Amino acid sequence: MRPALFATAVLLVSSGQGFGQTRPAMPEMICAEAAGLVARTGAIVLTTGPFTYARFVRDGGFCPLPETTRPAFELTRDTPRCFVGYTCHDRFTEGGGRE
Repeated sequence: MRPALFATAVLLVSSGQGFGQTRPAMPEMICAEAAGLVARTGAIVLTTGPFTYARFVRDGGFCPLPETTRPAFELTRDTPRCFVGYTCHDRFTEGGGRE
C-alpha cells in the first residue's frame, strides 16, 4: 500500500499546473505578438534572452508608486528593436544619482 500511495503523491505533485511552466519568450514572437500580449494583459513578465527576463507594462497604472514608465524596445523574431510597451523605473533614484 505504501508504494502505491507514494506513487500517487508524486503524480499529483508533478502534474500541478504551476510546475514547470515557462514564461513566453519575446525573441520567439513577432513584434505584433509581443506588443499585443503586453497590451492585452496590462503587465507581464517575458523572457528576453537565454538567462534574462523583464516585466513589461501597458501603462503607468501597472507600476507601483513612486515608479514611472520608460519605453521598452526589445528584440523579437522579426524586429531587432520592437516597441513592446513600458518598464517601470523609480523616478527618484534611477538615472539621477548625485554624489
